[in-house]
Amino acid sequence: QVQLVESGGGLVQAGGSLRLSCVASGRTNSAYAMGWFRQAPGKKREFVASINWSGDDTLYIDSVKGRFTISRDNAKNTVYLRMNNLKPEDTAVYYCNGDRSLAAVVAGTSGSWGQGTQVTVSS
Repeated sequence: QVQLVESGGGLVQAGGSLRLSCVASGRTNSAYAMGWFRQAPGKKREFVASINWSGDDTLYIDSVKGRFTISRDNAKNTVYLRMNNLKPEDTAVYYCNGDRSLAAVVAGTSGSWGQGTQVTVSS
């Protein structure tokens, strides 16, 4: 397994932008797929985006398509989530996850999770 640490969250007005980062440490020589989930107060954790090891296969939930972009820099063991045109409904704790299996990342059954970073969007 790898250890994951997120950063980049904060308070932003609607229409603003943030870039989240997730740095991996530990067994980073494995080809890990990575993803982002979020959990709003009183709601279940939901999938947001995923990216495969090579970065050429990405997936997004419909509500963030065209606004969020997931990317990765394998040399830095880092995955990013660029969030533009943020909306109040994007307010949540954002978690990154990783696994050798892209399917496990998307399903949320991966073995590695970060501690989360809070994103708050004011109207």
